[in-house]
Amino acid sequence: MTYRFGLRVYYEDTDLAGIVYYANYLKFIERGRSEWVRSIGVDQDRLKRDGGMVFVVRRVDADFLTPARYDDILTVETDVVKLGASTVSLEGPPPGQPHPPRAAAVVRGVAHHRAAQGTGPQRAAVP
Repeated sequence: MTYRFGLRVYYEDTDLAGIVYYANYLKFIERGRSEWVRSIGVDQDRLKRDGGMVFVVRRVDADFLTPARYDDILTVETDVVKLGASTVSLEGPPPGQPHPPRAAAVVRGVAHHRAAQGTGPQRAAVP
């Protein structure tokens, strides 16, 4: 099921050309992921505090399709595309679907996360 999170592009998000600076799209993707996790009832602070478990980014793939600009309203769409014992891959938006309120996708990306025990390399089970 697709989770949608809306946000506005602020001046601080843009570069000298007046378009969203590429690295800020990763922040937008992370906000969408965090809100999705919250919406399904996962308390990340409690997971860390009680069990030392955190989600770490393993890899991000991003295709920059068209620039977003100052004051645009964007919708970050998050879908689980793969769920393993200790990994979660999130994608948004899926190809070929409308992306309100914009007519087309701005960025299509996949973020691969791994559940980890603390800050070390030890894997943990996805709750």
